Amino acid sequence: MTELKDSSTSVNVRGSSGQAFSNPGRDVQRVGTANFLGQDVSKIHGPVWAVLGNLGDSQCYLGVQEKVEAVQAAMSRRIAQDDLANRLIPPAFTIGVSDGQLNGTPEMRFSLIGRELVNDAASTHLAANQVEGLIAVVACDKPPVGTVAALLEHNAPAVIVSDGSIKPGINPRTGERIDLVTAFQFATEPDEEARAEVTLYACPGQGSCGGMFTYNTMQTFIGVLGLEPLHMVAPPSDDRRRVDQFPDELVDCLVAVTNRDIRPRDIVTPVSLRNALIVSMAMGGSTNVMLHSVEIARAAGIDLWKDVLSQDEFNALSHVLPVIVNMRPFGAYSMVDVDDAGGLPTIVSELLRAGFLDGSALTCTGETLGEQIDRLAPPLPDHEVIYSVAQPFKGTGGLRLLRGNLAPDGGAILKLAGVESGIVDGVFTGTARVFNGERSLITALDERSDDFRDNDMVVIRYEGPRGAPGMPEMLDPTSKITSLCRKRGITIALMTDARFSGGSVGLVIGHVAPEALLGGPIALVEDGDTITVDINHDRLDCTQLDDPEMFARRTAAWESRVSTNGGLHPDASPVTHRVLKRMRNTALPALLGGGMSTS
Repeated sequence: MTELKDSSTSVNVRGSSGQAFSNPGRDVQRVGTANFLGQDVSKIHGPVWAVLGNLGDSQCYLGVQEKVEAVQAAMSRRIAQDDLANRLIPPAFTIGVSDGQLNGTPEMRFSLIGRELVNDAASTHLAANQVEGLIAVVACDKPPVGTVAALLEHNAPAVIVSDGSIKPGINPRTGERIDLVTAFQFATEPDEEARAEVTLYACPGQGSCGGMFTYNTMQTFIGVLGLEPLHMVAPPSDDRRRVDQFPDELVDCLVAVTNRDIRPRDIVTPVSLRNALIVSMAMGGSTNVMLHSVEIARAAGIDLWKDVLSQDEFNALSHVLPVIVNMRPFGAYSMVDVDDAGGLPTIVSELLRAGFLDGSALTCTGETLGEQIDRLAPPLPDHEVIYSVAQPFKGTGGLRLLRGNLAPDGGAILKLAGVESGIVDGVFTGTARVFNGERSLITALDERSDDFRDNDMVVIRYEGPRGAPGMPEMLDPTSKITSLCRKRGITIALMTDARFSGGSVGLVIGHVAPEALLGGPIALVEDGDTITVDINHDRLDCTQLDDPEMFARRTAAWESRVSTNGGLHPDASPVTHRVLKRMRNTALPALLGGGMSTS
């Protein structure tokens, strides 16, 4: 037997797998770590358990460390209490980018890239430390998706838990509820005192965005997917259950999936992905789900469009699937209200009863989705926050995929639940107003807002996955346009090869591809062109591009500008930052997730 000594005891041990200590560097460091963490040094060769958290510079992440510490303590107690063979290593943290702070700035290009870098960091941690069991505390928009992708690629037993959303703020003057999106929409408010009040009170605590924006869309998606217990999705970040109750329940889940050898790829299947998309649609979720669901499917070895549902099948669902929540940004309530009304379990239960979901999908609790709902026994819809399928909040699904001569491969995304005006008998016809980059549009909205007219179709291009690069969100300009439209009683639509925040509302279409940098049709649109959006037939078309001669002439002019500018169109900014260069050189199209290629 090998004798190991620390400052207080002398013990005779072998590794839990029975092997003698034979690697001095590895073993002595593992012993030192075990001693520091107060763990049994005889388990230093046991299966590794770990806790992972997302951290960044915003209130989205302020509650993460407390939850990580609570989960770490629960895992340590369980290992000691049940004399499990596991070795628990110190918590690890990934980066986190704050979308709310970066919208409308050049740094917003790093948001979607952040998803990729979280995957890199988490994947490195899981592989290098041979992690065989993980509980991850996730926050904000993109880090949860990067974390999920990493654990799917690693494919050891794992459970996700959200840090939780922020509670809405209260305007002290009016008493109305306000949030981050309110603040963006108030940016054009001339009353400086009113702007200051919204700025000071819109986000009064900790947690990620509280409406049905991207954070709650993806937490809903991850919960229904089966990787997070359903009742843990909706409570706010500062709910004491997240520290006092949930950690032990999460360890129960990890023990259950470990004992039954249930791995993430056993949970994330075509059936569970379809379930998760359906619930996201029924909740009027963010358009970003169409990027992130593809990426999550890829990490699970699944082709979303071939193995789960086609674009036509997605749209067929959207035509019959209602929106059953009254939530911001298209309604009145926040996720904390959903929690009070029964939470995600009530929504899932209603959709199961209506026959939209497959209850046989496996989840991280060791139960099927249907069994989890039966155990939780959620209340029925209250028809104030959560509605029934028979009496929905909105009659049609929240998302629609468009194709046409502007999007020949499809994939252009419209959040139908957020459209406030402009569509008559299923059709909008607008006049193109072209801007080569988000910044030029913001300048025009700030300095020349009277120039915009009813039924304008604003076109923002060279902001796609490779064009920006990084496919930034357009929450700043869409919020300014929304405010302008409401004040003047007009409709200004927008389409772009970039993407949107879940907080964007209006007739806005993103993910238009091929993107402008690659010479897609959006690069050929000119001021004054006629753009038609037809949701009866799910079409997005430019009348002028139907003329073959005009199409060829514009294409030749575009290609000439590229060739005389060293292969890069002059309206696309050159980049020098190493990560931005990596994105420009490797980014996939939006239909394939918009991330960095792994090949």
